[in-house]
Amino acid sequence: MANAVVIVGAGEAGGQTAISLRQGGFDGPVTVIGDEPYVPYERPALSKQFLAGELEMERMYLRAANFYGEKDIRLRLQEKVTAIQPGQGVTLSDGSVIEGDAIILATGGRVRQLPIDGADLTGVHYLRTIDDVLGFRDSIKPGTKLAIVGGGYIGLEVAAVAAKYGCKVTVLEMEGRVLNRVVAPEVSEFYTRLHTEEGVDIKTNVRVSGFKGDGQVAAVGCADGTEIKTDCVIIGIGIIPNIELAEAAGLNVDNGITVDAFTRTSVDGVYAVGDCSNHPNDLLGRRLRLESVQNAISQGKTAAKTILGTETPYAEVPWFWSDQYDVKLQMTGINDPDDQVVVRGDSSTRSFSVCYLRDGVLVAVNAMNRAKDFLQAKKAIAAKIRPAKLRLTDPEVPLKEFF
Repeated sequence: MANAVVIVGAGEAGGQTAISLRQGGFDGPVTVIGDEPYVPYERPALSKQFLAGELEMERMYLRAANFYGEKDIRLRLQEKVTAIQPGQGVTLSDGSVIEGDAIILATGGRVRQLPIDGADLTGVHYLRTIDDVLGFRDSIKPGTKLAIVGGGYIGLEVAAVAAKYGCKVTVLEMEGRVLNRVVAPEVSEFYTRLHTEEGVDIKTNVRVSGFKGDGQVAAVGCADGTEIKTDCVIIGIGIIPNIELAEAAGLNVDNGITVDAFTRTSVDGVYAVGDCSNHPNDLLGRRLRLESVQNAISQGKTAAKTILGTETPYAEVPWFWSDQYDVKLQMTGINDPDDQVVVRGDSSTRSFSVCYLRDGVLVAVNAMNRAKDFLQAKKAIAAKIRPAKLRLTDPEVPLKEFF
């Protein structure tokens, strides 16, 4: 067992690891280092309830601020780690060293920047942190012309909140459909229709070439020569895993920091959890780098068990969710573009599911306002069921009947 643990990253994964270490009986020094001024918090609400002003900041905290002191977990906030020394500790930007024979990299990811003219204008924003949201939340009000670059989950969730509060919203997506990389065309079509019905203008096959304005952004320039007037821009085009510390220390990286099922990296005494890690999943038979709360929390718990000597391999069916208007999308499993798509229910309504089959085996489900399908799908995917297609399309047949 380690004598002292240093956790680099104060997000959900890092925070959960520290919590689980104490819950598991670890009594050595635990230090959590983060570059934000906030105690570990959950990010999903940033583009939903927190943006809408419906959730106080403290409600997003994994634990109350005083919890860490009570559990003798040392928080070093607004600090930056510049190097790790496996088996010894980490170096901070001021040159000081925090000792620890176990180092956990929970470095997360950073927003993918859009390197175009005008990106530094006032009114051009990204969304990843509490401060990001506080920087533009006051603009979410009636009459604001809001342009959102990127038709992924972040962009669409922001669009839903902004439309609800009276903004004139335009979503600009460079692909041929929203959510192109992650869902079937049937789901993309549903969300395009949903947002259109709520007053959002979704434009696909649009390449943004620059932002225009005199100090303050006033328009979005597109590659085809058109301009879209705007008061505010939100860019949501994905994140990049923070792997630089791992690379510099000689750890193996490949679309994230590669770990085994116990969160161990290629270097003894160093572990990686959350958005920055690439892990094997025996249930799915593939390696994954996941950007999700479920993954961050579960890997944090796994890392703590590994350090405590009660090793338990991490292998869960991934799940995610997205709230937009009155529709809760719950997703489980991982689908590929070539999977067979089976629609379960009526996709013209706001309650149906889309199932993905690979060689006849259920591998993923997207459930729109169908919580039972989602809950049963997790077990069905783990069981590798082969449902009969005709019965699968019938929403009255519970998924649990297939296994």
